[in-house]
Amino acid sequence: MNVKTETQGSAMDTVKLLLSVVILVAGIVGFYLFEAQPLWVRLLGLLAIIGVAVFVALATEKGRQIKSFFSSAQTEVRKVVWPSRQETLQTTLVIFVAVLLTSLFLWGVDSILFVLVRMFTGQGG
Repeated sequence: MNVKTETQGSAMDTVKLLLSVVILVAGIVGFYLFEAQPLWVRLLGLLAIIGVAVFVALATEKGRQIKSFFSSAQTEVRKVVWPSRQETLQTTLVIFVAVLLTSLFLWGVDSILFVLVRMFTGQGG
């Protein structure tokens, strides 16, 4: 039986993650405290603080795992065989026709049911 054991992060990793959260919260609080400043200045400051918080978080074991995951995902995306422009247009046309036919069918069924209900309820004139 394969049992995958999770590696426990060190106490320093916990401190780094906590520090990252504190930095992030301080940045958000600072964004609202400095409302007298222009919006673009506050946004740049907030983005810089978010960058610092992410940098600190990536220095942990969990952060390295997340970075590795995204790196692997990017590699897998490069392996995907994307459809050509012609295949995309043909598929879009087929879907458009299928939606059009389905909508016409449902419109017809709805119209027939509407007439039948009006006829059976005596509201049709």
